[in-house]
Formats: sequence, C-alpha cells, structure tokens
Amino acid sequence: MVSASHITVAMIRILVDLGDAQIQALDELSRKDKRSRATLIGQAIDDYLGKRRGSQQGDAFGLWGRRKADGLAYQKKMRGEW
Repeated sequence: MVSASHITVAMIRILVDLGDAQIQALDELSRKDKRSRATLIGQAIDDYLGKRRGSQQGDAFGLWGRRKADGLAYQKKMRGEW
C-alpha cells in the first residue's frame, strides 16, 4: 500500500498483453516524459475511465428533451397507475 499523509491506496499488479508497437511507443513516451511505463499505463486507464464515466452520465442527461410529452403530465399519469 502507498500512503500519502491520510490517503491510502492499494496497488494491484496485473498482467496485460501489449504488442511490440505499443511497447515501443510506451518506451519512447516514458523516456520523453521521464515516467515509468506503469505510470503511463495507469494514467491511460484513468483517462479512459474518466471519459467512459463522463459519456455514460452524458448519455442519460437530457434524454427527456427528445420527448414531445410534458414531463409533469407524464409523471402524474404514471403515478396515477399506482
């Protein structure tokens, strides 16, 4: 575990199969940025997850705007069925 003041982060080692071109690109970027492959891969995963979370939230936001019905009228109708 890595501890920075009051934050504790558990680290898990996993195996990932990468092609030669990916390894070469990571090595070049690693040298250029002076960061390890593991750091670059971790950052790439964080970026990917952040984009996925954002797109999933965005997928639901504003869906009602495509409907022609009034939201309040629809809500009353649905609750009336209970």
